[in-house]
Amino acid sequence: MDVVPAEEPEWESDPFAMADRGDRYVGRGTADMKGFLSLAANRLAAADTSSLGRPLCLLFTYDEEVGTLGARRFIDSFAGAGRLPRDVVIGEPTGLRVVRAHKGMLRLRVGFHGQAAHSGYPHLGRSAIEPAARAILALAELRRIMERERPPHAEEFPEVPFAVLNIGTVLGGSAANVIPNRCEIELGIRLLPGMPAAAMAERVAETVRLAADEPFTIEQVSESPAMIAGAEAPIHRALCELVGQHGTQSVMFATDAGWLQRAGFECVLFGPGSIEVAHRPNEFLPAAEFHRAGEVLDGLIDRSCGRP
Repeated sequence: MDVVPAEEPEWESDPFAMADRGDRYVGRGTADMKGFLSLAANRLAAADTSSLGRPLCLLFTYDEEVGTLGARRFIDSFAGAGRLPRDVVIGEPTGLRVVRAHKGMLRLRVGFHGQAAHSGYPHLGRSAIEPAARAILALAELRRIMERERPPHAEEFPEVPFAVLNIGTVLGGSAANVIPNRCEIELGIRLLPGMPAAAMAERVAETVRLAADEPFTIEQVSESPAMIAGAEAPIHRALCELVGQHGTQSVMFATDAGWLQRAGFECVLFGPGSIEVAHRPNEFLPAAEFHRAGEVLDGLIDRSCGRP
């Protein structure tokens, strides 16, 4: 299963060989989210099928880290999706909290094209960076405007109750003595449930159009939809009862659940480990949480799939 790179020099052990440190398991992906995958796979392998009154399935997706591509492919192409169970646990690292809502992620690329020339003869060229700079300033102002807005479901995300716009990369030019003929801006927008990606892309395009006053292109790099499950959804209630959780929880990152919900699946996030150590050197999974998560999954399988 895909993980982010592990090229940081701070790694104290081989990131792709799990190290057992007694109270923790260290390695790339231990928390995000290969610990949960191992728990789930072993429970399916050990399941007594004669004791199951309802189907129990595993769904593995690819390229989640670069835009939930596998989940979208599954929804678009798998003809048998309608025969699968409707209740889904996505094993993201939630510290054993049951999460029923997360934000989405929309990635856009804005491109400007100028005319290259020797900088000593500026009248022969046209800079692509200067209109891009105007667009960046306008997008920064759009970010500030969005921070004051409260879209639907904002109350589910009290820490950051708005859609977040981040200008992630700017790439343009080749040398200080050459008028740049290209510049690309890549930005990510974390949308709340119910916010259409197309409407946000058009809002970005209009902001750039008014500020840059130059032709430009805009393309959608990827979309990972937001997700929200009902507080009374059976899968949410069952897991909350098993872990003794009262109230609802949300997270700011996107998962495969956004695409699965669009296809009619009822999803929650639940798993051992912390997202705060994911994508970092010496990523780890607490051993106690790992074993507790296994116990909770046993209870959930018995409750959801066992014969009456």
